[in-house]
Amino acid sequence: MKVVVQRVDKASVSVDEKIVGKIDKGFMLLVGFTHDDDINDIEYMVRKVVNLRVFDDENGVMNKSILDVGGSILSISQFTLYADTKKGNRPSYVKAMKGELSTVLYDKFNELLKEKVNVETGIFGSEMKVSLINDGPITIILDSKE
Repeated sequence: MKVVVQRVDKASVSVDEKIVGKIDKGFMLLVGFTHDDDINDIEYMVRKVVNLRVFDDENGVMNKSILDVGGSILSISQFTLYADTKKGNRPSYVKAMKGELSTVLYDKFNELLKEKVNVETGIFGSEMKVSLINDGPITIILDSKE
């Protein structure tokens, strides 16, 4: 499981020119799954995301988590995180989990996040337009296998 975490001042996602999810201060997540991901990967990633200390404390040091600052999450499904570009210029997505399987894991990931923070999402499998104001910029790539 891979998650790209971006600290944002605000973020939104639109489908068919209609905003379906938006947040203010928090994280915009791009979330992808591969074939052997399971509940253990999801639980690990939820712990990592909600405890990631990348928000400034009173001394300007990145020492606070999203829980500490009362932030929100915009979670976006992103199978292209498993693109393989080793051969040629056209990415292969054979390492990405099939949609009908990954949607179950993606829903579980968001469900567990919602137990801890406010979570907005896009629409799985839809053509989405994501807009964000990256704060920092702070962008961190998490991989449950590393």
